[in-house]
Amino acid sequence: MKGSEAGCSYPTSFYKEGIKKMALREIRVQGDPVLNKVSKPVKELDQRTKELIDDMFETMYHYEGCGLAAPQVGVLRQVVVIDVDDGNQYVLINPEIVEQSGESLDYEGCLSVPDMRGKVKRAEKVTVKAYNKDFEQVAIVADGLLSRCIQHELDHLRGHLYTEFVEGELCRLEDLPEEE
Repeated sequence: MKGSEAGCSYPTSFYKEGIKKMALREIRVQGDPVLNKVSKPVKELDQRTKELIDDMFETMYHYEGCGLAAPQVGVLRQVVVIDVDDGNQYVLINPEIVEQSGESLDYEGCLSVPDMRGKVKRAEKVTVKAYNKDFEQVAIVADGLLSRCIQHELDHLRGHLYTEFVEGELCRLEDLPEEE
């Protein structure tokens, strides 16, 4: 998801002291066949996966997103990074939504569908089980923007873009209504 219009703000540098800067990756955009493929589970946390996670955070922050899935940078692995400006950086490896409740209809955007927005109905609250950056199993209960972002990014792992779920018309970012 693109974060600047979703209330996410980004520090000039997200790097903690002592962490070196990693590489920017190319964002794959709608029409790239990799975005329509199902991602494979990660079997172990090796150096390549750690570098992928670091690169994904750097890429997400550079392009002002609040979530990024590995297929968006051309890697068909079940890895998601999220930062919705709640003080946490989430790494979800092999994520699975195990519980959901409520409904929420709101605008979404995507780094893979530049400058477009559409209203998507999502669960208001989800519980996701995944492995974290240390490959330890975790469960996260999320609502609001974090819930929406998790669901959006997990769609990427299944080969789907939010545009498949838009209710009504897609619109250009500059054509969005002010407040509804």
